[in-house]
Amino acid sequence: MTGPAPQHSQRLLGTLLGDYWFWRREHLPSAALVDLLREFGLTEPAARAAIQRAAARHLVTTSKSGRRTAYGVPDRTHRLIIGHLRRLLEFGAEDREWDGRWTFAMFSVPEPQREDRRTLRGRLRWLGFGPLYDGVWVSPWDRTADALQVLGALGVDTATVARAEVSADVPAAGNPLRAWDLDELRQSYVDFLDRWSGLRKRVAAGEVGPAEALVVRTRVMTEWRAFPDADPDLPGELLPADWPRATARRCFLDIYDTLGPVAEQRFRQIVAPHAPELAELAAHRTGGDITRGAEPEAFPADDDLAWAGPLGEP
Repeated sequence: MTGPAPQHSQRLLGTLLGDYWFWRREHLPSAALVDLLREFGLTEPAARAAIQRAAARHLVTTSKSGRRTAYGVPDRTHRLIIGHLRRLLEFGAEDREWDGRWTFAMFSVPEPQREDRRTLRGRLRWLGFGPLYDGVWVSPWDRTADALQVLGALGVDTATVARAEVSADVPAAGNPLRAWDLDELRQSYVDFLDRWSGLRKRVAAGEVGPAEALVVRTRVMTEWRAFPDADPDLPGELLPADWPRATARRCFLDIYDTLGPVAEQRFRQIVAPHAPELAELAAHRTGGDITRGAEPEAFPADDDLAWAGPLGEP
């Protein structure tokens, strides 16, 4: 089994710590973290490299006892992880009312500043904006303050942010929904259900053991992570009645929540040979636990985006 790429390996580490070492102050032995990552196909050198890269970026903290090295999770990293998890687990709940208005972020960035333009587009996409025209991005939700914060942080002065209703007479080509490919988005949800509905049935029947649970629980989270980037939680009023997002979300949460105790058991089994007293402290969290957790940081920097998202391709 081929392990994840180096960047994804760090994200995988973040996922595991966020899912099973939730707000723990204790440091886990490096050998335990290596064995956890090896469950996902990493070689020992690759696992150690991922941990060391995270430490070099101060995303984990290091302690030593003799020749034994251990790693802990600082509060800032906990907040980043929780912020990403909340974004994923609240996505698709369809518990917000849409007021019928759109947020438009309009800007002009000179060609010599194309790196700033790339960063701006990435951050707007993170906020749920989609590109309607060149230099015009749109969101169905009120993200005015967030958009202004991003524009200001990047020093983009030639910019306008506005909230407005769209005229019923606007040409079809000017409909803000065109910022997203709805056919492709629908197919993504359908494909997700095709891939995971069989596992959902096995999970409900109690047929998934600890080793498989740890891996597939992370894999389904990894796949679900793609949806908030592709879909800004488009209001139900704008979508067809048979839109598959709610069904896909229920499938995801059924797998994620139900496998939590079983995957936790495997996490403990891996840590126990290295630190039995710490293994007992591991604990899974459900979607409800995460969404009621600590407040995330307002907006993570690009490097933090690369760390905290529950990624990793097992």
